[in-house]
Amino acid sequence: MYRLAVLLSGRGSNFEAILKAIESGFITNGKITVVVSDNRQARGLEIARKHNIEAVFFDPKGKSREEYDRVVVDYLKQRDVDFVLLAGYMRILSEFFVRSFKNRILNIHPALLPSFKGLHAQKQALEKGVKVAGATVHFVTENLDDGPIIVQSVVPVFDDDNEESLSKRILKTEHKIYPYAVKLLVEGKLSLKDGKVYIKDTKKEEFFVSNPAIGGSDGV
Repeated sequence: MYRLAVLLSGRGSNFEAILKAIESGFITNGKITVVVSDNRQARGLEIARKHNIEAVFFDPKGKSREEYDRVVVDYLKQRDVDFVLLAGYMRILSEFFVRSFKNRILNIHPALLPSFKGLHAQKQALEKGVKVAGATVHFVTENLDDGPIIVQSVVPVFDDDNEESLSKRILKTEHKIYPYAVKLLVEGKLSLKDGKVYIKDTKKEEFFVSNPAIGGSDGV
């Protein structure tokens, strides 16, 4: 059973989706053992405590990026964490952090990477007039919103969309593809070669059917 850490800064909806997938049995070989936040008021910490998961706030005030990350990495290693899941974590990881968990950190971004990196990805997409948008789960590298892509979702962009409406549509798919990516990860079905992710012994279309464990596949 792999030990998973979730890092978040806010509401924790993707954390909640992964947790639900674990509790329902969709994810069977992983367990969230700790949730870490840089925001004392993060709703995600409350969710963790309600589920008897260790929830910790580390104050970034007065620390450089690497100084803060060294505190977090030391804590995660003390807890024997196998994989780190970024779920709305608003800090850019230092090279030290990424090296410490090389090829063991996942992130989700509300755009079809490599397009529209950084903040307000949905707004960027609308400004470019794209006809489809979506989300990407990827392995984390030292570069912002970069790294080998594991899975992506696609949603339509409508003429009357604004940043809020598009964000909501994308978020629904995030709650499906992130648990799926974690499932593949802990089942040992992901391999990396030449900067690309290969999925072993499964068909992508297996996921894109109604799955009550994670709320079906509408819009994915």
